[in-house]
Amino acid sequence: MNISKYEQRVLHALAQGGAIHHRRDSTGRIVEAICFTREGHVLTDGSLPIFRKLKRRGLIFSSGGQPYRISRLGLAAVRSQLDNR
Repeated sequence: MNISKYEQRVLHALAQGGAIHHRRDSTGRIVEAICFTREGHVLTDGSLPIFRKLKRRGLIFSSGGQPYRISRLGLAAVRSQLDNR
């Protein structure tokens, strides 16, 4: 599966324990998606178009209105990266 550099960054942050918090408008559509790392920092690559691509491909999921997390398919699709700490 071809995944862009920005999608890889978001998936990598989610694989390490991050989450995507979303906000809905009055009609129920998602109008804002913010990607947080496990430390609580905002990942600027986590924009709404990237969120929609990941959701459409089934790489992220949400259950019970909780923030979006990485799915099993997303874990298989993400390439391993060194943790630059």
